[in-house]
Amino acid sequence: MFRGAGALATAARRDAGRDTRRPAVNRTRIIVPAALVLLVAPGLRAEPQAVRVELRAGRHDRTATPIAMPLPKALAGAQFVALLREDTGRSVPAEVVPGPAPQVVWLVRGTLPAGKSRTYRLTKRIPLPKIVKPHVAVHDDRKTLTVRVDGRRVLVYNQAVVPSPDPKSPYYRRSGHIHPLLTPGGVTVTADFAPDHPHQHGVMFPWTRTRFRGQKTEFWNQKLRLGTVEHVRTPATGSGQVLGHFTVVLGHVALKVTGGPTTVLNETWHVRVYRRTDGFLLDLVSTQTCATREPLEILKYHYGGMAIRCRADWIDTGNFLTSAGRTRKDGNHTRARWCDIHGPVGKTSAGATLMCHPANFRFPQPVRLHPSKPYFCFAPMVLGPFKIAPDKPYVSRYRFFVHDGKPDAKRIEALWHDYADPPEAKLLPPRRPVHL
Repeated sequence: MFRGAGALATAARRDAGRDTRRPAVNRTRIIVPAALVLLVAPGLRAEPQAVRVELRAGRHDRTATPIAMPLPKALAGAQFVALLREDTGRSVPAEVVPGPAPQVVWLVRGTLPAGKSRTYRLTKRIPLPKIVKPHVAVHDDRKTLTVRVDGRRVLVYNQAVVPSPDPKSPYYRRSGHIHPLLTPGGVTVTADFAPDHPHQHGVMFPWTRTRFRGQKTEFWNQKLRLGTVEHVRTPATGSGQVLGHFTVVLGHVALKVTGGPTTVLNETWHVRVYRRTDGFLLDLVSTQTCATREPLEILKYHYGGMAIRCRADWIDTGNFLTSAGRTRKDGNHTRARWCDIHGPVGKTSAGATLMCHPANFRFPQPVRLHPSKPYFCFAPMVLGPFKIAPDKPYVSRYRFFVHDGKPDAKRIEALWHDYADPPEAKLLPPRRPVHL
C-alpha cells in the first residue's frame, strides 16, 4: 500500500534514531525514497499534459527533414517541450519557436521511408541548464547577427551599414543583407562589393526596374542613386538545440521621388538555420508590404528579386545547375524549382542551392543566370509586370542548402521535396488507460 510523503518522512526520522551501527545500505533504503517522493509527489498527483503526434512520410523518404507543426492547444504557453519516439522510447530534440502562431520544430532522426509513419509523445519540459550550450547559436553584437552550428559559422546578417570600400563611391554602402554565407568546411561562397558589380551584396532582395508615384525608381543598381535597401530593426532572435532563428525588418527607400526620400516597402525576413552538418540548411521567408497607401509597380525586366552574389574567383569558372538540368549555357530565364551556383575552391569545390517554394508568386519562377558573373536571382518580372499593392503582402519563401563539393542533383531534389511536400504531422487521440 502506497504511503504518502508525510508517512515516509516520519519513518525516516524514526529510523534516524535507531542504532547507528546498522549497515548504511539499510538506512539509505528509507531516506532516499523519502527524498524522491517529496520531489515527485506533485507530479504523481497531476501528470504533465501530453499529446501524441503521428508523422507520416508521404511519397518520399525523409532523412534529417525539418518538421514544423503548430504548438498544440493542450500545451499552450509552453516555452520548452520534450519529444519522445514511442517505438524506441528515445528522446528527440525539439524546439518551440515563439510568435503569433508558435510552432514545434524538430528534425527526423534516421530515415523515415516513404509511405511509413512514426508516433511521438510531446510534453512540456523545464528549460535546460544554462551550462548546456545551444547547438545552433545566434549572436547579436548590434552590428551583425552571426549564426553558428556546433561552433561553425553559417552566416552573418549585416545590421549596421557596411561602408563602400571606395570612398569615391559612398553610395554603394549597404545593410540588410547576408554576407558571408559559408559551407560546413568553412568556405565563404558569397561576395560583397565585388569589383565588377559593387552593388551586389551576398544574399539580397532588391527590385530593379520599378515605378512609384508615376516615377521610375529602383533598389538594385545603387550607382543610379534612385533607391536602396537598408536594415531597420531586429525584433527577435533565438538559439536552440534544433535551430536558431532571427527576425529582421528592412526598408526599401526611393531616394528621388515626389515628396523626397520615401520608404516604399517594409520588408520582414524570418530566417531559420537548422542543425545539419552535411550541408548548412536555412529558410528565409520575406514579407513585403507597402509602407504608404500607394502601390509599387514592378516592371518587366530581365533581372531583380531574391539574389545571391558569389565569389569573385568564380567569374568564368563558376556554373549553375537547375532542377531541369540546365546550366549557364542554356538555363537563363528558364523556370526552375531550384538552382545551384557552384565553383572551384582550390583542389575542391563548393556551392549554394536556392529552392523556390510552390506557394511563391509565378512558381516556378524564372532564373536569371548571368553569362559570366557568379550570381543569379529568381526573377518573376521576366514574365511581365506586376504590383505590390497596399493591404496585399507579397510573401516569398526560399530554402538554402550551402554545401562543400559539387552539387548532387539527387540529394538536392530530395531536399526540395522535403521543403515543397513535407511530411504530415498530426495529433492523435490519447491512448485509453488499461484497467487491470
